[in-house]
Amino acid sequence: MGEGQPLFKRDSIRFKLLIYFFILISLPIVLLGITGNIIYSKAIEDQANTYTTKMIEQVTHNIEFHIRDMENIIGYLSKEPKVISFLELENNSEFHEDVGRILGIYKDAHPEISGIMIVSESNHYISNEMQRIARDSLSAEAWYRQAIEFPRQTKLFSNPIGRNITTIDDNSTDQVISVVKAVSHPITGKLLGVILIDVKLDIIKKVIESTKLGKTGFVYVMDAAGDIVYAPVNPIVYRLKQEWFLDPENTIMKTVQGSSFQIIYKKSNYTGWKTIGVFSLNETLSEIETLRHYSIFIAIVTLILAAFCAFYFAASIAKPLSKLSSLMKTAEKGDLSVRFLNKTDDEIGQLGQSFNHMIQKISSLIELVYNEQKLKREAEFKALQAQIKPHFLYNTLDTIHWMAEAHGAKDIVRVVAALANLFRVGLSKGKEMISVGEELEHIENYLIIQKTRYEDKLNYEINFDENALSYHVPKLIIQPLVENAIYHGIHAKRGGGKVTITTKVENSKLYFCIIDNGIGMTAEKVQQIRGMLENPNNESTAGGYGTFSVNERIKLTFGSEYGLSYNSIYGEGTTVEFWLPLICG
Repeated sequence: MGEGQPLFKRDSIRFKLLIYFFILISLPIVLLGITGNIIYSKAIEDQANTYTTKMIEQVTHNIEFHIRDMENIIGYLSKEPKVISFLELENNSEFHEDVGRILGIYKDAHPEISGIMIVSESNHYISNEMQRIARDSLSAEAWYRQAIEFPRQTKLFSNPIGRNITTIDDNSTDQVISVVKAVSHPITGKLLGVILIDVKLDIIKKVIESTKLGKTGFVYVMDAAGDIVYAPVNPIVYRLKQEWFLDPENTIMKTVQGSSFQIIYKKSNYTGWKTIGVFSLNETLSEIETLRHYSIFIAIVTLILAAFCAFYFAASIAKPLSKLSSLMKTAEKGDLSVRFLNKTDDEIGQLGQSFNHMIQKISSLIELVYNEQKLKREAEFKALQAQIKPHFLYNTLDTIHWMAEAHGAKDIVRVVAALANLFRVGLSKGKEMISVGEELEHIENYLIIQKTRYEDKLNYEINFDENALSYHVPKLIIQPLVENAIYHGIHAKRGGGKVTITTKVENSKLYFCIIDNGIGMTAEKVQQIRGMLENPNNESTAGGYGTFSVNERIKLTFGSEYGLSYNSIYGEGTTVEFWLPLICG
């Protein structure tokens, strides 16, 4: 490379754009892959800690909620007059039924309660679900003495082993939590007894088991004495040492059985219990490592896609120019239906719009020339009609008709009347479209005149569908075809001949058929006529201006899909058919 020579000077624009796009796309991907991986790893660790802390707080809140609910029940019972009377009076058997009913109401309203027991200072008790095992005094039990010793506090006992109490539903002590509180007289403040409520451990079990910390993490609860209140089945939980949780709340990392664990715990100020969350650091690090692998894989795939995108972007700039060049070549060959479709408004888009305007202008000019030619042919036809001065002839024939009738010349009257009617329909007050009935009347008048001339040599038959008579067609389209049948078919044949005209509605179109049994045409002649009908420039080669004129009028009026159809067998006759759309007057 020479000094001062620009980079990629001799390379194509597509190659240059490919390199530039690839560099611009690759740089941010690489930078995001490196920095993003570090940020994501830190974010996952923080998210795991935050999530665990929130779960611990939620579990603690739920446990406190249920314990407070039990404390409220004890508070309601402590204020119940019948309960006070039961605890205060020596002979309290008369209140058993009433108090038992009250306890049943609370038990039924709270299915989480295993049983409720009220014990007086005189060692009398009442309960619907719980009873004393031995005659030993219940007031000497440890749970009773602690409640009396701290009358303003609610005492909690997890796994209350060794009590002199049994329950009718056989709930074992490791399936309940005992909530105990002393009852004082509302006026004197004298201690009257203790209320004990056993709460099923299921309420804590459901809360803890609904809490998930990753795939292998778990949450458990430890009471104030360091004993486990509830923990899911896990080989790790019983290997966690009590001295690790001396602070009220903390976050520690410990290795258990060769695996690293993150431990987050919090002490409840209300219950004194600790809620502990444990999750595997190896699992978290494994997720981070997996994320790192995915990041590398995505970066590689993205770079590959970036290469394809860069190639596509480079090609997208050159492709419209190539497409525009191809469209120009197609337009040069005569196909003016092509258009350059581009949604952008850049230089290439503006060039394409200019190309479209040019093609549209050329198409408009061609359409203008076509319409001028069509008007020219219509003018020629009108000029041909005007040459015979139809109004003058009609008035003259009317004069001859009355003169012949005055002299009693009936044959002349009939022929002149037919000719007059012929011109009357031909004039049609200047209308270009007449009904099928009027067109058939016109051709019948024409055939009356020809029958007078040819006598027995010419016969004719007109068949028509009544439904077809009201539809409209261009006037004078059958007479030239019948004239050809007479002069070129029947006239050239020895003996008599017949012309049959049929019109009907079929397949939602008007059908016309003119059949003669004249001399017919050779296959070569038929081919010449068909060539003339398909290519108007060949009209002079086949003769028959009337046939050409009718065919052109039909095509100009209804479109190129309509026109005459010729079939003929030499020596047998000729058939001319054509279809027209249904047009109401």
